[in-house]
Amino acid sequence: MSTVKESVDVDVPLHAAYNHWRTSVGGVSREFDTEIVDQLPDERIAWRTVDGDVDQKGVVTFRSIDDVHTRVSLAMEFQPEGLAEKAGSAMGRVDRRVKGDLRRFKDFVEERGRAEGGRRGRITPG
Repeated sequence: MSTVKESVDVDVPLHAAYNHWRTSVGGVSREFDTEIVDQLPDERIAWRTVDGDVDQKGVVTFRSIDDVHTRVSLAMEFQPEGLAEKAGSAMGRVDRRVKGDLRRFKDFVEERGRAEGGRRGRITPG
């Protein structure tokens, strides 16, 4: 398994950052299903793959820095498949992709500046 960890500070309140969160996987095009295994509004969302040819799990956490700034942190584990993916993982390609995605998230959420609707209920492990 390979692990990637990245964080970004965004200039919006925690509630706004949490309600904008979405995930996508770039690079090799594959289809897979995930399930949310833990969700605590304004704190964290954890997921794992349930089928398809991707083995991945992760968690994104949201921490208030102050009333108008939030730290968004992502930790993800995945199993690279094939020589190209293993080489790309070893060279830091996934880390750079995640860092770029977090920068794009920062730009998006700061431009929007307000919370959008989202599922805010509690999901518990098990």
